[in-house]
Amino acid sequence: MKERFAWHPMARLVGDAPILQHAQLRTALSGQPFRIGGAGELVAAQGQFETLTSGSLSEPRRILRSMASWIRSFEVNAGLFGIGPGVRVAVLGGLEQSLALYGAVEALHLGAELHYLGGMRPDRQAVACGDVDVIYATPAQLRLLPGANWPRMSRIIVGGSKLDARLRAGLAAITPAVVQEFYGASEASFISLAGPDAPLESVGRPYTGVEIDLRGGEIWVRSPYLFERYIGDGSAVWDQGWLSVGEMGRLEAGYLYLSGRAGRMVTVADQNVFPEEMEAVMADFPGIIQVAVLPEQDALRGVVMVAVLQGDMAQEAQILARSRSVFGVLKAPRRLIWRQDWPLLPSGKTDLRALQTWL
Repeated sequence: MKERFAWHPMARLVGDAPILQHAQLRTALSGQPFRIGGAGELVAAQGQFETLTSGSLSEPRRILRSMASWIRSFEVNAGLFGIGPGVRVAVLGGLEQSLALYGAVEALHLGAELHYLGGMRPDRQAVACGDVDVIYATPAQLRLLPGANWPRMSRIIVGGSKLDARLRAGLAAITPAVVQEFYGASEASFISLAGPDAPLESVGRPYTGVEIDLRGGEIWVRSPYLFERYIGDGSAVWDQGWLSVGEMGRLEAGYLYLSGRAGRMVTVADQNVFPEEMEAVMADFPGIIQVAVLPEQDALRGVVMVAVLQGDMAQEAQILARSRSVFGVLKAPRRLIWRQDWPLLPSGKTDLRALQTWL
């Protein structure tokens, strides 16, 4: 196995990416230490590089990785996803986003044709994806693509957050591509992978080479794909080769189900509430583009949940009724707030801190 990234002799980079992105990718695939995004002196040594966490709950953190930790999964994905010479791969996010950087470096390392679409308008991305075989994207990025029609696409690899049933059905209507959802983190890379046969509520079975251990509902992982350390502070915890990023979940019949981040868990009326579970229910309604459930101080109950949404306001009554039916009157969001300009992080995830401040 190679220990450093290398530009495969058959790899091609196509599209309208600015010269800066071309230069950044050339540097990354030269095998020399690098970082895209972030501030401060580069710490990475030979065979290492730096990338950033998504920053959805705090400031993005710089993390140190060995190139080999990604290359090991490149070799797995060459078989799982068929990525290699002649295959057209697209990434939708900016290179400072870990998922987009991973997809771009993997494609060029394996000899594929990379269509870098970061920075393009969503309508242009939707058209450009009609010429590719494989895309790496987050659910938030996919929801923004209008009028897409992808008859030649073979695979959509989705990460960053849970794929809701409505978006999955929408993708099935515009492409015959196999949709594969994975659960992972910047610190851990791939943790689980779901295919068409996986239960829709799950995030699949452990990815090749990954061990999962649940400790009091907290997900711990051990694999060859883990990061080395933070450069500065960070929230992930190590324990004798096992890593936890603070995600809660459960295993049933070999499939992993997520509850949410421990850092987002809120106690309402003496019950633990995971906002991610509520967000998944609301995102499944037609016309809903984005949703975030957040805590709000309440003089009577201490804390209540409210939901901020982007999309069709005509769904409000149905969303409230469904939420109360699923979660109960005390736990369900007390009210909905509609906002049509939505704050996003470079990773494509919702900027929860900005929404909480605004709220």
